Amino acid sequence: VRAAGPPASVPRYVVFYCSTMPETVVNVTPSEGKPESTTDSLFSWININYAYFRTVPGMLKIAQALIGVVCLALATPAILAGTSWFLFVVVLSFVATLIWIAIYLIGVREALTLPINWILTELLNTGLVTVLYAIAFIVQLSVWSTPYSSRYRSSNIAAGVFGLVNTVVYAAACYLLYRDWRATFTQ
Repeated sequence: VRAAGPPASVPRYVVFYCSTMPETVVNVTPSEGKPESTTDSLFSWININYAYFRTVPGMLKIAQALIGVVCLALATPAILAGTSWFLFVVVLSFVATLIWIAIYLIGVREALTLPINWILTELLNTGLVTVLYAIAFIVQLSVWSTPYSSRYRSSNIAAGVFGLVNTVVYAAACYLLYRDWRATFTQ
């Protein structure tokens, strides 16, 4: 295949030579002006939604993340095995909460057209985290309530108490999600 073309001032002609086909001439004319640009960009679906975080469920998510950071700070380093479990649950729930915060902040729920029951998904996630947090703070407090002398004892007991507080916050969010999920059946 060979291509031959005229000078730039003349419309281009592309000629293809093939041994079994007759000569084919294709006219290619340059387009006038700029190419059309679309308004849709890669991230045009993102809609920053700060208003959600002024609602009670939004404030609960922010509280969950902040209390999770406090639990992480107070329980580190993990000297006892119970604290390792507590930190595992705190990190797992912190990451899950950050994902849900991102979902609500950039409007993923509204942008995706997949048949996902978002309320039920978040309800199951929050319910699981509530149960795990309840187990974790009980383990944390029971491990550190023994007469174990360490300079980290008071901070780890405080971490367990903040774990109790975060369990209550997750349970409140779980209740609100359950109420919203039940309301979808009555509509």
